Amino acid sequence: MKRLALLGLLAACSPTDVADKVGRRAAETVVLPIVSQYMPGPQAEGVTRCIIDNASANEIQTLARDVAVQAGSSTVQTVMGIAARPETLACITSAGLPPLGA
Repeated sequence: MKRLALLGLLAACSPTDVADKVGRRAAETVVLPIVSQYMPGPQAEGVTRCIIDNASANEIQTLARDVAVQAGSSTVQTVMGIAARPETLACITSAGLPPLGA
């Protein structure tokens, strides 16, 4: 019975889903230090989650390329652009967090 449940879980994980999750986690490591410049830890983590959740696949790939390097001005602009979107702002305010740069 346990094997059947495990097999079902493994089948639900497609390579595309795994790649997306890895990319989003990598992008998160780029976004969090940028957001942390504007707000303290717990708030920065929540705002980062909203930014990552509202980024397009192309934006995630672009952000993930900056892993292990200091974010440049275009990366900061990308993060700020995503943070300013209505969907991202709705996520941020619904979590009771201040908007980025406020």
